Amino acid sequence: MNRRNINIIFAFAIAVAAAILFLPQSSSAQVENVPFGEPVYRFLKDMRVRGIISNYDDGISGLSRFQVADYLTIVDESSAKLSTTEKNLLRRYREEYDAKLISRKTNASLFGGNMNMADGFGEMFSDKQKYLFAYQKNDNNVFFRGGGHLGYNNSITPGTKTNAKIFDVGFDIRGTVFGKLGYYFSVLKGGMAGDTALAEYMLPELRTNFKYLENIENIRSYDFAKGYLKYFTEPEEGMGISGQFGREKVKLGYGYSSSLIMSGNAPDFDFLRLQFRYGIINYYSFFGSGVGPYSPDKSMNYTKYISSNRLMLSFEDLFDIGIGETVIFSDRLELAYLNPVIFYKFVEHSLQDRDNGSIYFDLQTHFLKDVEFQGTFLLDENILSNLSDFSRYSNKTGYQAGVYWYRPASIENLGLSFEYTKIRPFVYSHYNIKNTYTSFGQIIGHPIGPNSDQVFAALDLNITDRLFLRGEYQFIRSGENVYDSTGKLEKNVGGDVFQAYRDGVDPVEMYFLDGIRINKSVFGLKLTYEPVRDYRFDFYYSYNTEKNLTSGTSNDYSYAYGLFSLVF
Repeated sequence: MNRRNINIIFAFAIAVAAAILFLPQSSSAQVENVPFGEPVYRFLKDMRVRGIISNYDDGISGLSRFQVADYLTIVDESSAKLSTTEKNLLRRYREEYDAKLISRKTNASLFGGNMNMADGFGEMFSDKQKYLFAYQKNDNNVFFRGGGHLGYNNSITPGTKTNAKIFDVGFDIRGTVFGKLGYYFSVLKGGMAGDTALAEYMLPELRTNFKYLENIENIRSYDFAKGYLKYFTEPEEGMGISGQFGREKVKLGYGYSSSLIMSGNAPDFDFLRLQFRYGIINYYSFFGSGVGPYSPDKSMNYTKYISSNRLMLSFEDLFDIGIGETVIFSDRLELAYLNPVIFYKFVEHSLQDRDNGSIYFDLQTHFLKDVEFQGTFLLDENILSNLSDFSRYSNKTGYQAGVYWYRPASIENLGLSFEYTKIRPFVYSHYNIKNTYTSFGQIIGHPIGPNSDQVFAALDLNITDRLFLRGEYQFIRSGENVYDSTGKLEKNVGGDVFQAYRDGVDPVEMYFLDGIRINKSVFGLKLTYEPVRDYRFDFYYSYNTEKNLTSGTSNDYSYAYGLFSLVF
């Protein structure tokens, strides 16, 4: 990125911060985010489907800790409706996220501090929320933690046995200053040994880690860094405005398997984010940057950008309905895509149609107790012409529909989800390969990719507040491009995100699942056990079969791993 682009982004960040700073203030605590993927989000989802909490939008990642604490307080007011396991989970989550509940009984700091926490090395093996150090003065606080992972994965089938080990350690610092500005900083450094594919099953982020892919050290290492500033203000009751600048994992859109929009499978984004919520309105604007696929030739590396706006209207006890858009662009920074209140698709036309734009619609219902329906419809590039011609190459559409049933047949603590996803040929691709809907070579949206569909089913069961079981099944069909023995493309069916449609070469009619037909079945079983708070064991077993219907061949493979995670 050149100096001019850096100056533009910096000026934009300062302008957003200044606009927020001069708004009327009200005090908030713990503005920093709860990271994407934390178990508390699953608990809040269940409480939303039960109808205990409202105005909870799980189509956007990055709730502040105080927002999570507020939701948990509302749940606590209806605790009489909860099962024993749900009550225990509620107690544990409130002790973790509600700063008002910090006490020597529930929290510990190894090196002391001035909060009402127990201290000493012995507390690191207790069931208390653990920190290395915690300090607070007035509306300013800091929490310092360490942690790491140890993992071992072993293949089961086919007969040749391989294994992989991962090990890492790191720390994070988070807190809030002036009662309004949240901050977060973390680093993690580790290494692996053994089979790379097995290591990546344990830690999928390795697929997009530069040091891991570069592999030039005496041990195959990896490192991750995250950090951001987030400002939140509430000018009046019920109105929340937040601005965030930094790096972390981002999810956008619904999906029980993965989102069609931003699934969280891509690497962390560097981004600016603005969010406004008032009454039935929830508006979200995002500007971020990623990179192209890994290449050992550094002259081939480049930066790409993604902008996205989403407007969601929430009709309580009925449904949430939203419309959103995204645009991928590269090689220059466009001021138009920094505008949080404009329609990007038409802007793209005015900029000579060089970029990869899309629009989507999503819906999530709330009118049935314990049952939720949700769906997304994605239009990639051409949003007006030939929409009814579903066999035309330019009809780059995808859709997803699913249902989640919590407490089926009154079985407590059990959730069932079912979902179907279909992505037509050439979705996520672009004639400019730098503008594919990817970052670091990974699809930003749904990982099954174009010219594919998926049937997904999952079972989630909190056996106790410390023992969680998840079982899931996926059946994926895909049509892959055809290549000859020399690697030359013979038939382009839109099955590769990095291979766009070729005008004058490829046929106008593109039929779904044409090409080399592959059927995959994936079964996974995961057991999570946390005997002591912040000391967690994950055990996972996966069995996969893949059938090439074109060649008549098939293969299967399976593996099992154990992963130990700790925070102190």
